[in-house]
Amino acid sequence: MNTGSNEPGEAAVASDGGGAHGTRDERGLGSRAPEFVRARRMLHLSWQVGVFVIGLAVVAAGIVLLPLPGPGWVIIFAGMAIWATEFVWAQLVLRWTKRKVTEAAQRALDPKVRRRNITLTTIGLVAVAAGAGIYLSRFGIVMPWKIEE
Repeated sequence: MNTGSNEPGEAAVASDGGGAHGTRDERGLGSRAPEFVRARRMLHLSWQVGVFVIGLAVVAAGIVLLPLPGPGWVIIFAGMAIWATEFVWAQLVLRWTKRKVTEAAQRALDPKVRRRNITLTTIGLVAVAAGAGIYLSRFGIVMPWKIEE
């Protein structure tokens, strides 16, 4: 899994969060906890447990919403973003996911791919309409309250 580095042979290094970096994306991997929390071992451990539990609750809610109507995947990625504020593994997974989504969006915008997708969708809709037409011509429409046993 590539860690998001654009330079060949460059490895991602966890930082202590210090430094005068301008944007959030420029910061290295590692904890985003405030300095006073990171300075105290037990407080930092408690912070990490809290972040993990909150992230787990959000991810679990997203998993529950997957088969139900609702934004399940969005909520799962929100839970991953919560985890990414504290855990390097979640930051790496989130970077990989963002990169793959961006690549997929770029591929989907390719005119050849769009033309192919529109063609396949049209063929699929024609096939479904033909199947529905054949079914209705043979069996007609029978309302559920008029079904005879």
